[in-house]
Amino acid sequence: MMHTIGEVAELLGISAHTLRYYEKEHIIMPLRDTSGDRRYTESHIKWLQFVIKLKETQMPIATIKKYASLFLEGEHTTLDRLNLLEEHRCSIQKQIQILNGVDEMLAHKIATYRTFIGK
Repeated sequence: MMHTIGEVAELLGISAHTLRYYEKEHIIMPLRDTSGDRRYTESHIKWLQFVIKLKETQMPIATIKKYASLFLEGEHTTLDRLNLLEEHRCSIQKQIQILNGVDEMLAHKIATYRTFIGK
């Protein structure tokens, strides 16, 4: 099944502008119908879901572009793609540690305030 840019934007909770930006940056290359309108396949949607998760975890657009470019180059780039994703995962794990530490500090501070005000 093929989807329009508006359908994909609504489905993924992003703007059509963002989809056009991803296309301009060669992160996604939608198909075009005979009228020149963008058409997205289920494969495009799955890829965009992955891109959105990478963005949500603070991967820079430049790195996402590099990953997309490597993918398009073919299977000989598999090791480079693996390394890129492993580096990002390491970064996410560091973020998790930081957030867990902040969460513990906030829990302690909140408990202190609650004790102080008798709540």
